[in-house]
Amino acid sequence: MLRREARLRREYLYRKAREEARQRAQERKEKVRRALEENRLIPTELRQEALDLQGSLEFDDAGGEVGLIVSHLPFGPTAYFTLCNVVMRHDIPDLGTMSEAKPHLIFHGFSSRLGRRVSDILRYLFPVPKDDSHRVITFANQDDYISFRHHVYKKADHCNIELTEVGPRFELKLYMIRLGTLDQEATADVEWRWHPYTNTSRKRLFLSAE
Repeated sequence: MLRREARLRREYLYRKAREEARQRAQERKEKVRRALEENRLIPTELRQEALDLQGSLEFDDAGGEVGLIVSHLPFGPTAYFTLCNVVMRHDIPDLGTMSEAKPHLIFHGFSSRLGRRVSDILRYLFPVPKDDSHRVITFANQDDYISFRHHVYKKADHCNIELTEVGPRFELKLYMIRLGTLDQEATADVEWRWHPYTNTSRKRLFLSAE
């Protein structure tokens, strides 16, 4: 009887210690997650383990954060983006069949040297469109968040046109550009990297000229 009570007590203390450890780890993850989402400095006590914690974060891909990697073959570069506010085509009501015409591209707000570099990386994903194409893809930069929008248009009359969104839509946040391709990731030089832990990174805009 005494042995059984001692064993149950040890099991209870062990479960309690594990639960408290999981709870503390989850609290640290939430602090890092909120800091990344709000573009704030990582709390001082978490900076040493911030990269490990960030690697273990789980993001919801329905409106949450996921990643996008654009790698140009055969020589690069490779750009790394965080995606947020993702809305897929099936989440937009009353959509018809997507046009297969090559799209015209609109870039807005990419006025810095890095901004022009990023616009070229995105531009060369698409072939040259025909003049009569009614499909338009927009990359609009605001505060270093790139809004992706996809529309088709038709002429309502001789003075006006009607835009119809056909999706998907999302926001892109650049965090790194590497020279080389994705399979050279271990050896390729980093051309540019976003450093969210510095004081000036929250105030400075990189994709548009200040």
